[in-house]
Amino acid sequence: MFIRRCYRIHRGQRYAYWALVESFRTTRGSRQRVVSYLGKLDEPLRRGMLLAGGGNDPSAQPALPGLGPPPPPDAEWVEVDLKRVRIERSRAFGGPWVGLQVAERLGLPEFLRQQVATGCEEIPWPLMALVLVLGRLCHPGSELSLAEQGYERTALPELLGVPAAKVNDDRLYRALDHLLPSKLALEKHLKTRLGELFALQYDLLLYDVTSTFFEGQATRNPQAQRGYSRDQRPDCKQVCIALVVSREGMPLGYEVFAGNRTDVTTVEEIVEKIEAQYGVAERIWVMDRGMTPEANLEFLRKKQRRYLVGTPKSQLRQYEAQLVGPDWQEVHAGLEVKLCPAPEGDETFILCRSADRREKERAMHARAAQRLEAGLEELAKSCRKGTHGTQTVAQVERRVGRLLEKSTRAARLFQVEVGATMGPPAAESAAVGPITLTWRRETKWSEWADLSEGCYLLRTNVSGWTGPELWQAYIQLTEAEAAFRIQKSDLALRPIWHQREDRVQAHILVCFLGYVLWRTLGKMCQAAGLGDCPRTVLAELSELRTVDVIFPTRQGVELRRRCVERPGPHQAILLQRLGFLLPEGLPVHET
Repeated sequence: MFIRRCYRIHRGQRYAYWALVESFRTTRGSRQRVVSYLGKLDEPLRRGMLLAGGGNDPSAQPALPGLGPPPPPDAEWVEVDLKRVRIERSRAFGGPWVGLQVAERLGLPEFLRQQVATGCEEIPWPLMALVLVLGRLCHPGSELSLAEQGYERTALPELLGVPAAKVNDDRLYRALDHLLPSKLALEKHLKTRLGELFALQYDLLLYDVTSTFFEGQATRNPQAQRGYSRDQRPDCKQVCIALVVSREGMPLGYEVFAGNRTDVTTVEEIVEKIEAQYGVAERIWVMDRGMTPEANLEFLRKKQRRYLVGTPKSQLRQYEAQLVGPDWQEVHAGLEVKLCPAPEGDETFILCRSADRREKERAMHARAAQRLEAGLEELAKSCRKGTHGTQTVAQVERRVGRLLEKSTRAARLFQVEVGATMGPPAAESAAVGPITLTWRRETKWSEWADLSEGCYLLRTNVSGWTGPELWQAYIQLTEAEAAFRIQKSDLALRPIWHQREDRVQAHILVCFLGYVLWRTLGKMCQAAGLGDCPRTVLAELSELRTVDVIFPTRQGVELRRRCVERPGPHQAILLQRLGFLLPEGLPVHET
C-alpha cells in the first residue's frame, strides 16, 4: 500500500491531491486500486495516513517495543472519531472461502487455467468456471440467480478478484460452453488427485443411476424424455445420470442418458466408458438388483470382469433349505451371512439375514395385511347391505382386484372368493342375486414370509473373499446411493431450467464438480476426526462473514478496512482440525 499523487485541472488551474493505493495480484497479473482519496496532505500527515492504512514499507510500519524499528520521528498519527466508527457491507465469507480451499487442494483452479480455452475476454473463462463451481457448492441455484444476487452477497469478488458488476448471466452461460469440452480431462485429473490425497483404491467401483427433471418443455434437447422419475415428477421431462464412485464414495465419472432410458441398458456403455478412460483392470463392479439381468451378467463374464450384485427377492426360494440350516457367520450384532456356491461352481450366492430388516418387513407386512383385511371387510359389508345397488360378480371381483393391487405386500396372504345366488332364468349371464365375499389366510405364504423376512441374496463371481467381506463391499453401494440422494438435494441438482442439450450437459458437469468438492470436504473431515458430515461443517463455517469497518478521521477522510469475522470456539476447532488458516483481511475493491 502506498500514497500516490493525483492531479486535476479545474478552470485552467492544476490541483494536486493524494490517494491511498493498494497493489494486488490477479490471474491476469498485478493490479492497483484506490483505497481512499485523501485530498491535500502535507508530508507528516501523508506518512501518518500510510501507517494507519497498513503500508507495505517495513520501515514505515508502527512497531511494538522490541518487535521492530520505531516509527519515524516526523510521523503523524491519524485521530479517529470513535463515536462515528461504523460497519458496512456484511458478506458471507466462510462457505466460499472453504470451497476455494478445497478446490485448491484438488488443483482445480490450476487445471482450469491450463485446460479451459481463453481469448480476448475481459474475465478469463477459467475464472468464471470457478465462480460457477463455488456458487453451486455454497448457494446452489440457477446461473441467473447466481448472477443477480448470489454472487454479490458473498466474498467471492474479493476471493477471486472478479467484481460483482462483471458477473452476469450471459457471461456465466458462455463459461458453461467453454467448460464442457474439458469433461473427460477433468474426470481423469480428479481421479488422480483424489487418489493422491486420500490414497484411494479403485479396485471396487459402485454404479448407480439417478434422474433430474426439467422445468419447461425442453424441446431443443432430445435427451429430455419422460420416464421413471425418482423425484416423483412423472409429469416433467427428465434426464438420467449414471454415476460411478469408488468404494469410499468418491466420484470417478458420470454419463448423462435420455430420460426414458432404463437402468439395465446403461451397464455395458458405462463399463466400456470406464475401461476406455482408465484401462481394463482387475476391478469389481457393484450394482443393485435392478441392473443385473442375465444378459448384463453374461456381458461382464465375457471378458472375465468381476461383479457383486443384488438379486431379486424371488430367488430366495431356491435357498429355502439354507435359510434354516447352520453355518451362519456373524458380521456384527443382528447381521449374519452364509456363502452358498452355485451348482455350476463359477458363482457364489451370499445369503444375508438382518434382524433390523426383519422387524421392519414384519411391521410392513402386518400393516399391509391389516389394511387389506379392513378393505375386504368393508367390501363384504357393502355387498350384504347392497350399498352400491345391484352388483354383479364381475364388478365385485374388480373391486377386490383394486384392493389387492393397493396392498401388494399382503395380496398373497389371503385367498379371496366371490360367490352369488343365481338370478332368474331371464337374467343376464352374470349373477345379480345377493353376493357373498369370503377370504381366508394362506398358511404356506405366512410360513414363508416368517422365514424370509429380513433376508436378501447377493451374487458374485469373486473368489477368495469371505462372506462378511462381500457383504461389506455391497453395503457400501447402499451408503453411496443414500449419500448421493441427500447431496442431490443439497446441491439443488433439480430442477434443470436449461433447454439446450449442451447447456444441460455443462450444467450437470458443474453439479458434478460441486459434488466432488462436497465429497472431498467430507473425506477431509473424516481424516481430521470430525466424522463424515460435510453439511454440518460447511454450515458452521458459513457463519463467518466479512465486514467493512469505517474509521472517520479528524481530517474528514474515512479509512475503510475489510475484515474477516473472528471465529468462535467451535469454528476455531474446525479450522484447526482441517488445517485452514483464516486471512486477517481482504482487499477493498472500488465500487
